[in-house]
Amino acid sequence: MSSQHESSIGLKTYAAVFAALMVLLFLTVGAAFLRHVWGGWPNVAIALTIACIKTFLVVVFFMHVKEASKLTKTIILVSCFWLGLLFLFLAGDYMTRGENGLSDGWRHKVHVIENPEDTVRQSPH
Repeated sequence: MSSQHESSIGLKTYAAVFAALMVLLFLTVGAAFLRHVWGGWPNVAIALTIACIKTFLVVVFFMHVKEASKLTKTIILVSCFWLGLLFLFLAGDYMTRGENGLSDGWRHKVHVIENPEDTVRQSPH
């Protein structure tokens, strides 16, 4: 007894999603060249936005989440929320680092001793 799940998503929809993914691919490549114009942060924001849109299209249409149960949709939403929190904390950690990549809270001051013989105590004889 085998049952085949028929998708309500037609071939035209798949073609339109594929075309949108190709346009977004070229936008991603174009955004990579804007790094020289705007600097680093706008380029990262644009690339991540395009990546999120592409991910949404693939998950909703090609993975058939559009037709999935409420439990599947809830799990995906909670997973995306959790991933967003992780990225938020990662961005907060990255933004608080100094120019050498160390966090100010964990930086230890190292004292360089110019003359090691000055620190050795002489025993009185």
